[in-house]
Amino acid sequence: MNELVIPSPAKINLFLKVVGKRPDGYHEIITLLCRIGLFDTVVLAFNQSTISVECAHPRVPEDKSNLAHRAASLFLDALSIHDGVAIFIDKVIPVAAGLGGGSSNAAAVLMGLNQHYGLPLADRELGGIALKIGADVPFFLIRHSAIARGIGDYLEVYKDVPPLSVVLVRPTFEVSTSWVYKNLSLGLTNCEKSFKYHCFEEAFSKVNDLLCNDLEQVTIRKFPQIKIVKRALIDLGAETALMSGSGPSVFGLFRDRHQAKKTFHSIRDRGEWDTFLVDVLRP
Repeated sequence: MNELVIPSPAKINLFLKVVGKRPDGYHEIITLLCRIGLFDTVVLAFNQSTISVECAHPRVPEDKSNLAHRAASLFLDALSIHDGVAIFIDKVIPVAAGLGGGSSNAAAVLMGLNQHYGLPLADRELGGIALKIGADVPFFLIRHSAIARGIGDYLEVYKDVPPLSVVLVRPTFEVSTSWVYKNLSLGLTNCEKSFKYHCFEEAFSKVNDLLCNDLEQVTIRKFPQIKIVKRALIDLGAETALMSGSGPSVFGLFRDRHQAKKTFHSIRDRGEWDTFLVDVLRP
């Protein structure tokens, strides 16, 4: 097998609460992560002498700073393999948008290499490599919705997210995750309610008691357009709307796929923002 093609999905955060700051500067969180049906495609080509990355998107680096490159390097080093691999990324997930595209690409490389070499690493070992790359990378290895704690490194599969359609709106600016956390004041965060596992197990009407993102108010202060996007989604039929991760992407949730489609077309036809109609991925 000289080539392997791996789908690489985006994620949204249905809940994100910052619970504290560690001495090393990282923030501890609790978040509910869900994969959605918006995919990059990662292609691995083998029989190479070096590791290389190619992506047509101008904002995606093609050197060692790319998380996919780092994933390949760490995997091969862990097995003392001196092969190379060419990594091609067809980028569909918006960049620097709070959707985890780079982390997903790295996880795709880890899974693809592990498959190619005959599954030499168990899930725990692969997860250990993933955590060295970035806090969101281990999540994309488990292929389920999950509750993440700590800096995102403690994961628990969450099976009770119902079937949902998503209208995803990405404004035309980028947001730096590091900038958001640097400007976060723990005393001013917005998520006063506690995360409860049973929220999604009960009626969907309780979803508004769950959805919350402590990072949203930080990003909105600099980019008030996010509030406009949220209002547009709700006015056009979304049952609730929230910024994903550090933003700027905003998602609206729908039980009714037909209503989601109508909302998608209404927002897309405005021509102001990148808009996607997808579903929450469920195993």
